[in-house]
Amino acid sequence: MNLFKAYQTAFESALEDFNQVQTPENLYLPMKYLLDLGGKRIRSFLTLMAAEAYGIGVKDAMGAAMAVEVFHNFTLMHDDIMDKAFLRRGETTVHEKWDVNTAILSGDAMLIRAYQSLEDYPQPIFKSLTRLLSKTAIEVCEGQQYDMDFETSLGGSQEEYLEMIRLKTAVLVGCALQMGAILGNASKEDQQSIYDFGIQLGLAFQLQDDYLDTFGDQKTFGKKIGGDIIENKKTILYHLAIKHGNEIQSQALQTLLSSKNSSTEEEKIKKVTDLFEVTMAKDTTRDLIQHHSDLAATELEKLTITAEQKKRLLSLKDWLMQRAS
Repeated sequence: MNLFKAYQTAFESALEDFNQVQTPENLYLPMKYLLDLGGKRIRSFLTLMAAEAYGIGVKDAMGAAMAVEVFHNFTLMHDDIMDKAFLRRGETTVHEKWDVNTAILSGDAMLIRAYQSLEDYPQPIFKSLTRLLSKTAIEVCEGQQYDMDFETSLGGSQEEYLEMIRLKTAVLVGCALQMGAILGNASKEDQQSIYDFGIQLGLAFQLQDDYLDTFGDQKTFGKKIGGDIIENKKTILYHLAIKHGNEIQSQALQTLLSSKNSSTEEEKIKKVTDLFEVTMAKDTTRDLIQHHSDLAATELEKLTITAEQKKRLLSLKDWLMQRAS
C-alpha cells in the first residue's frame, strides 16, 4: 500500500536491529523466525501514521511501533499453540519447528521485549504507553478466552461475538493508533477519538474477514474459501443466521457446524453457504461491515489534525474495507 511505503524501509531496518540473535539461541531464534515471516505490519504502521499526524517523525515513533508489532506476534505464537496450528504465513509454526515448551517461553520473552521497546521514552509518555499496552494485553487475553468458549458452545449471541472480536482484534488496532497520538501529545479527546476510530476499523476488518472466508474470491483471498465452515467456526455469519433464521434453519446450521455432521467438506460448505444466504446473514453481514466502517469515519472527523492527515487515515480505512484478501 502506498500509504505504508514511507514506513516500510525504516521499520524493516529497525526490526533487523531488534532481531539480533542473543543467547541462549533457542530463546531468541524462534522470535526472529516468526518476526521474519513478515505479514502486513499494519498495526506498527498505524502507530507511525498516527504519530506523524501529530508531528512526530518515524525515528521517534519507532519504539512504540516495534512494541505493537512484537506484542502482536507474541499473541500469534501462543495462539498457534492453542490452535494446534501447523502453518503461520505459509511456513511451519514455532511450536512445530521447535517444540511447545520453546514456543511458550519464547513467546513470554517476546511479551517482555515488547515492553522493553518503550523504555527509552521519557515520563510521563512511558507511563501512558505502558498503561495502554497493559490494558490492551489483558483485553486480548479476555478475547482469546471468549473465543475458546465459543468453540465448545452452541450458544452465544451476535452481541457477544462482536464483543469477543473487539477484545481479540480491535483493541490492538485502537492501541496502535492511540500510541501514536500519545507520542504527539494529543489531547485526551483526540486520543479517545483515534482509539475509537481504531476500534471501529478493527471490527469492520474482522467482520470483512469473516465474510470473505465464505464469500470471497479464493484467487485473491489467499486461503481456501469455506475454511471457517470446515473448522466449525461460529463467525458473525453463523450468529446472524441463527438470529434471523427459523427453527428448522437454525437446527440445520447447528447440526452442520458440529461433530454430528457427516457431509463431505464440499457438501458442508455448500449447505452452510446456502443457509447464510437464505437467512439473509450474507447481506446483513455486509450491512454490518458498512455500519462499523461508517462509525470509524465519524470518529475520524472528530480529530484536530489537518485535512490532509484525515484524508490519509480515511484512505487507509477505505483500502482495508475494499480488500479482497
